[in-house]
Amino acid sequence: MSETSSPVIDRIRRRLDEVIDPELRLPITQIGMVGDISVDEGGAAEVQVKLTIEACPMRSRIVQDVTAAAVRAEGVTTAEVDLHVMSPEERAALKEQLRAGGGKTNPFSQPDSLTKVYAVASGKGGVGKSSVTVNLACALAEQGLKVGVVDADVHGFSVPGLMGITAKPTRLDEMILPPVAYGVKTISIGMFVDGNQAVAWRGPMLHRAVEQFLNDVYFGDIDVLLLDLPPGTGDIAISVAQLLPDSELLVVTTPQAAAADIAERAGALSTQTEQKVAGVIENMGPMTMPDGSVLELFGSGGGQVVADRLSKQLGAEVPLLGSVPLDTGLRQAGDDGAPVAVSSPGSPAGSALRSIAAELAARGRGLSGRSLPLSV
Repeated sequence: MSETSSPVIDRIRRRLDEVIDPELRLPITQIGMVGDISVDEGGAAEVQVKLTIEACPMRSRIVQDVTAAAVRAEGVTTAEVDLHVMSPEERAALKEQLRAGGGKTNPFSQPDSLTKVYAVASGKGGVGKSSVTVNLACALAEQGLKVGVVDADVHGFSVPGLMGITAKPTRLDEMILPPVAYGVKTISIGMFVDGNQAVAWRGPMLHRAVEQFLNDVYFGDIDVLLLDLPPGTGDIAISVAQLLPDSELLVVTTPQAAAADIAERAGALSTQTEQKVAGVIENMGPMTMPDGSVLELFGSGGGQVVADRLSKQLGAEVPLLGSVPLDTGLRQAGDDGAPVAVSSPGSPAGSALRSIAAELAARGRGLSGRSLPLSV
């Protein structure tokens, strides 16, 4: 005879508190996914789990995690999972709960948002802006921060490939749950197109795409949001400044003079958008060879030049956050979908990127100038 209320079941529920939904990154007991639990006299447990949707891509992972958690409870010998799907009413309640916890329309533009938002910009293509974005995101997540990435380069999306993401986002009615890789919640237009299909959109559609990523995608309460912007100072760069007025620019350049000149323009856009420039990152910098000599394939000093020029032009210090050396391992890791900052942290590029991420992490969340609720 099975019991539906007992100390054993209480212990199972406490163990299930430790099971995190892979997409929402919240305990399954907190979001209404756990239904009835029963245990027979021999310690065989059955746990009812309610998936958000029938075609939940994480169902196997959830079953595995729930089973493993349940059998860790004292008094349980075996465990089975009985899968169900949330009713429309339960799904509506979940969406309301998520909105109340930070899933409201464009939560990052709200006055009470504490998420640090960095728009990663470059004057021209080919400087490794997307690689820098992805590696910083993964390094920040590895340091314990909750991180999200928006691939805002709609025409030249590359973030899913660089992170090895093949999963599609899950739709909870109009709410979109982004895939998670390396602890980073990520969204890209590349997740919605077939194969290597080109996206041929003009200004208004580009603006709407970025707006939908911010409005409809559930990132939850995250510490840092990184946006991978397209090169230049066009539609999307302007849209991001409008939609995220408190976002700060991270300007990526190579040491080459031509790249530095154009990167300066990308940073100078902040005088029109009233964004702060958080710093400059030099990519493809001087590379130390096995014999100890230094190869300056693209020259040297371009990152510092951009930082100095922007500091003078903006009337505020714009620091050079670091120089990422030219490293074949960085390119190979991107091709493999395994960002070098986590797959090879001790490599020259991996070490430089992790150092930059540590400096950004040390800046903390946006508490400056905020009034905090105090109780006496």
